[in-house]
Amino acid sequence: MILPIYTYGQPVLREVAKDITPDYPNLKELIANMYETLERADGVGLAAPQIGLSIRVVVINLDIISEDMPELKGFIHTFINPHILETDGEMVNMEEGCLSLPGIHENVQRANRIHVHYMDENFIEHDEWVDGYVARVMQHEFDHLEGKMFIDHLSPLRKQLIRGKLNTMLKGKARSSYKMKQVKR
Repeated sequence: MILPIYTYGQPVLREVAKDITPDYPNLKELIANMYETLERADGVGLAAPQIGLSIRVVVINLDIISEDMPELKGFIHTFINPHILETDGEMVNMEEGCLSLPGIHENVQRANRIHVHYMDENFIEHDEWVDGYVARVMQHEFDHLEGKMFIDHLSPLRKQLIRGKLNTMLKGKARSSYKMKQVKR
């Protein structure tokens, strides 16, 4: 089932998400719905707060960009209760967008390498170092679990320059090709 994606201004996007346990109700169905929603929206990652749930669940599908980045072929992963333990390496500047911020794309500086701890959809624990584009996407999505969005990494000047687009979202007038849950004013 395709779920609406919550846009900028929805309070759930600013909450710190809670860890879940294996007995979380309908978890497999939720994960399947998140992947279906992600595919419909043409995104590469989706965090549970973006569909209105303040829980630590993220789905990432980088297989869809593997034509341009062959090393990402088959990268389709679910992350439950993920936490970034540390960052390392150079900071890299790259353009990002977000399904919760339709129409906004800005350069964001992020660490090129991260140490993460998470569980997969079978609640098997993983502790690993990740680098490159995968690390960037994970940082972007895991930020959602901390109540942060990529625009929080922008300079005050860049934030001022996108203020009009953000205000449009706050008025519930954003447009996208996918189903959204906007702020009602």
